[in-house]
Amino acid sequence: MTASKTIAYQGEPGANSHIACKDMYTDWESLPCATFEDAFSAVTNGTASLAMIPIENSIAGRVADIHHFLPNSGLHIIGEYFLPIRFHLLGTQDSSLETIKHVYSHVHALGQCRKIIRKYGLTPIVTGDTAGSAREVAEWNDPSKASLATSLAGEIYGLKTLAEDAEDEKHNTTRFIILSKEPQWAAVNNGPVMTTFVFRVRSVPAALYKALGGFATNGVNMTKLESYMVDGSFSAAMFLADVEGHPDDTGLKHAFDELRFFAAVDILGVYPAAGYRAEHASD
Repeated sequence: MTASKTIAYQGEPGANSHIACKDMYTDWESLPCATFEDAFSAVTNGTASLAMIPIENSIAGRVADIHHFLPNSGLHIIGEYFLPIRFHLLGTQDSSLETIKHVYSHVHALGQCRKIIRKYGLTPIVTGDTAGSAREVAEWNDPSKASLATSLAGEIYGLKTLAEDAEDEKHNTTRFIILSKEPQWAAVNNGPVMTTFVFRVRSVPAALYKALGGFATNGVNMTKLESYMVDGSFSAAMFLADVEGHPDDTGLKHAFDELRFFAAVDILGVYPAAGYRAEHASD
């Protein structure tokens, strides 16, 4: 495994993050990491060139902790990928829908597959990882135990599919960001571009209104804005935002100029917009 063609992800082999890596970087080695911090560190210390990190899900919302890691990681967003999430109900080779009693998976997966859990009267049990639950079910080799995980996890751990597309909502999609140690800004005037940045304003009346006014007056579309507290303080908030456009575009350049009157700004990445955005613009 060479760092130049290695991409890190959080989770065990067969996780959705693993699938995202294989989809985007088909000829690269995928490096499983126990935690998000480990995946970030793999890029920082040179073990991997890139990291594939989930940042939000269409049902569950934002992925916890990523917003705190990103600004201080020293890494840069160079791309994004949208992965439709498809869960399979997996069991041992001698199991069936009649034998299974308990189903294991990550808390989000269990929450996104409530209908099939109710349909078969299963007892849901939370584990740390979807693919990890598939590995455990394979190790237990108990026909009463099943896993909600990916088809890839089933292949890796020798489980059989008892039910496909077990998720409640077919629009279930996770957005991933691709991180690099070095910035790789997309070229200006070369197709749709996204810019991700963080900024911090004081908790005073109209601070956010004044800070964001320039995006409206300059016709910049903001697709994401989320706040979170930093350093245990209630006197200021950090915001993470995604906007359409390149910082060298006239409108976005002026918007950033106005924002900097009210807040410190740190651009985390300027990268090509995923084709998924245009394909689902009217959804």
